[in-house]
Amino acid sequence: MNLSYKEVKRDTAVQASKPFPKHRIEEWRGKAYVYVCILVLIVTIFSIVYFIAVRGLTPFVSGGVGVGEMLFGKVWDPDAEQPLYGALPFLYGSFATSLLAAAIAAPLGFCAAIFMTEMMPKLGRTVLQPAIELLAGIPSVVYGFVGLSVIVPFLRHTFPGQGIGIMAGSIVLSIMILPTVTTIATDALRSLPSGLKEGSYALGATRWQTISRIILPTTLPSLLTGIVLGIARAFGEALAVQMVIGNAPHIPDSLFESAATLTSIITLSMGNTTLGSAHNNALWSLALILLLMTFVFVFIVRLLERRAKR
Repeated sequence: MNLSYKEVKRDTAVQASKPFPKHRIEEWRGKAYVYVCILVLIVTIFSIVYFIAVRGLTPFVSGGVGVGEMLFGKVWDPDAEQPLYGALPFLYGSFATSLLAAAIAAPLGFCAAIFMTEMMPKLGRTVLQPAIELLAGIPSVVYGFVGLSVIVPFLRHTFPGQGIGIMAGSIVLSIMILPTVTTIATDALRSLPSGLKEGSYALGATRWQTISRIILPTTLPSLLTGIVLGIARAFGEALAVQMVIGNAPHIPDSLFESAATLTSIITLSMGNTTLGSAHNNALWSLALILLLMTFVFVFIVRLLERRAKR
């Protein structure tokens, strides 16, 4: 039915006089709220990076400390007549504790994930998974106290040394990152298509052959992602490691000697320095190194995610 020009004009006027739909207002309000939150998040992240970068680059720009001197110097003595700011002992301590903790937590986490998904899924979901996830909610100071009360005395009576050192810090960190490694491994194993396992069983493979030759190689990128995230978590931990590692600014000769990490030296010394002093700026440089290492871990995780999608 064809409408005349007057009828079309009247219908348009009637629609224009109606109130604006409520759902459109709510939609615009929701979009505005999301955009504001994203803007605040972006500004906060860039502000933190900018602040740490400006503070951390001050010793290098002013010429007080060289990049090579800080990265490869073995002596940290800010109170000497000629202050020395060698951060190599802290870099060594951070990498040693993080990598050793990942080496301890990875097999435990993978075995727990395989148990919960392939061997006894019902028992794992009802008992083991809640117990492991409970570890993620325990404060860091509790881990440090347990390390001082249990792990350090055990190492002292079992191995030579005082018990405090890289090994004690690594054991504490391995327990802390175990939920991260286990959760990511469990999600990766559960997301695996069932057709792969069924095809393996149809060809006569045993359960262990299917796990070792089909499941683990297929989910390897996701499993490595869990390890990298665990290392990043351990690399940035401060309080628990600080309580059991000894905080000695030197490169230890064994795993049972005292050492220090980037986070421990920053938390111990930052409150005892004056803002803008050479010592304070050097600590901000350590914080910048810690931030850059976090970016490296995030970049590695992104590469592994792309590989997992392929």
